Amino acid sequence: MSDKSVIIIGAGMAGLCGGCYLQMNGYRTTIFEMHDKPGGLCTAWQRKGYTIDGCLHWLVGSGPGTGLYRLWQEVGAIQGREILNLDRFAIYEGPDGRRLELFTDLSRLEEHMLGLAPEDGTLIKEFIGGARAFVDFDMPVDKAPELYTAWDGLKMTGGILPKMRQLMKWKGKTTNDFIARIKSPLVREGIASLWPPESGIFFLLMTLAWMHKKTAGYPLGGSLPFAKAIEKRYLDLGGQVRYKSRVEKILVENNCAIGIRLADGSEHHADLVISAADGHSTIFDMLEGKYLNDKIRGYYETLPTFTPLLFIGLGVNRRFDDVPQVISGLSFPLGKPVAIAGAGIERLSVRIHNFDPSLAPPGKTVLTIMLPADWDYWKRLREDMPRYQEEKEKVADAMASALEQRFPGITVQVEMRDVATPVTFNRYTGNWKGIFEGWLPPVNSFFMRMAKTLPGLDNFYMIGQWVEPGGGVPSGVLSGRNVTQIICKRDGKKFTTSVPK
Repeated sequence: MSDKSVIIIGAGMAGLCGGCYLQMNGYRTTIFEMHDKPGGLCTAWQRKGYTIDGCLHWLVGSGPGTGLYRLWQEVGAIQGREILNLDRFAIYEGPDGRRLELFTDLSRLEEHMLGLAPEDGTLIKEFIGGARAFVDFDMPVDKAPELYTAWDGLKMTGGILPKMRQLMKWKGKTTNDFIARIKSPLVREGIASLWPPESGIFFLLMTLAWMHKKTAGYPLGGSLPFAKAIEKRYLDLGGQVRYKSRVEKILVENNCAIGIRLADGSEHHADLVISAADGHSTIFDMLEGKYLNDKIRGYYETLPTFTPLLFIGLGVNRRFDDVPQVISGLSFPLGKPVAIAGAGIERLSVRIHNFDPSLAPPGKTVLTIMLPADWDYWKRLREDMPRYQEEKEKVADAMASALEQRFPGITVQVEMRDVATPVTFNRYTGNWKGIFEGWLPPVNSFFMRMAKTLPGLDNFYMIGQWVEPGGGVPSGVLSGRNVTQIICKRDGKKFTTSVPK
C-alpha cells in the first residue's frame, strides 16, 4: 500500500470512480461528500412509495462493443445489472396526429422517416448514413490523452482515419444547421426537440449509433442503485466516504494543496487533493479564485452550458400499457398552453417510466418532466419560502393540467407530486446555477480537452463534467481513470486495473 494519501471532494460519479482507480493503484483515499448518499447528480429520491430518478436515461458503454464497457466493469457498475435496450429513443407527436418515432434500429428509423417525409429523402439518407458510419467507431479510452506519446497519437490517428471523411463532414455543424435544411415540419421539429440547437449534430449521430449497437441501454433500477454499486466497489477496495461533510475551503501551503476545511471547521490533510465537485465552486469559492488564468476564467464567462432545469416527478395510479416504452420521452402539443413561471408552454415532453416497474408500486407509474428554468428567477424566489413553495405547487398543477390534455383522467390519478428547481440541484450537489450537465458538447471540435490541474497549484487535480465538456455519467469514469494514470506516471508507478467478479 502506498504511503500517499488522497482527499477527494465529492462522491458523485467522478469522485467514486476516481477513488476506485486510486485504491486499485495503492493510494489511500477518503471522499468527503456534502450529501448523505452517493452519486451526486446521478441520483434518485423517494416520495410516497414512488422513486423519482433524476439522471440516467441511457448509459453509454452499457454493452460489450465499446471501451467504456470495460471501464464500467472495472468500477463494478455493470456486473449483474439488467440492461434494457428499448426500440424507441423518442416519440414526437405533431398537431395533425402524425408522429415521428425515433427508432433505435437505424434501418427501421430510415424507413419510417422516408415514409413521413419523402421530400427529404436525400437528407434523411445522409443523416442515417452518418449514424451508420459511427456504429463501429469507438474512441480510445484506455490511456489518458495527457499521457499520449507521438506513437500513441499515430495509432489513434490510424484508428480514426477510416472515419475521417464522415468526421469532417459533420464537424462544426450544429443541430440548427442540419434541421434548417429539412422541409418536413414534423421531422424538423422532432429532431430539434432531441438535442440542444446550438450543440454539435455529431453527438446525436453518435447517440443513435450507440443505441443501434445496443451499447447505450438503460440500467434497470435507475441511477441510485448504479451509484451504490460503484460506492460498494470503492469501499470493497478499502476506500472511505464521509457523508454530510461539506468542504468549504481547500487548504494551500506554498502553492501546494495540503488538505481541506469542512463547514464544521475541522481540517483534514493529505498528500494530494482532487476535486470532483462543481468546477465554479472549486475554483472561485474553495480556492478563492487564486489559481486561474484568462483561459479558465473565460470558460465560466463564455462557454455555453446545459440549461438549468425544473425537474417534475409525478406518481400516477395508472399502468400506461397503451404507451410505447420510450428511452427519452413522449413529446406532444398542447391544445391549450399552460403557464410555468410566467412563460407559456405549448408542448410537453414527458418520460413515462413504464419500462421500470421498480420505480413505482404495482400497477402504478412514475412520470418525469424536465423543463428549462431560469436560475436567477428561482434563486430570488427561494428567498421568500412561502412564495417559492406556492410557485412549485403551481408548476405541479400546470403539469397535471397539461398531461390531462393527452391522457384524460390523469389528474385524479396523480398520487405524488414533486418539483425540484435549479436551487434544489444546487443545494444538494453544489452545481453552479443548478446546471445538471456542465458544458455543452463543443461544435468545432469533437472532444474538447480541459486541463485537470490549475495554474500555479501543485498536488491538486480536478475531475468530472466541469473538465469534460459534454458532461454525462461517462465523464466521471473517464476523468477519474485518466487522472489516476497521470498521478501514477508522476509517482513512477505502473497503472493497473482489475475487474471484480
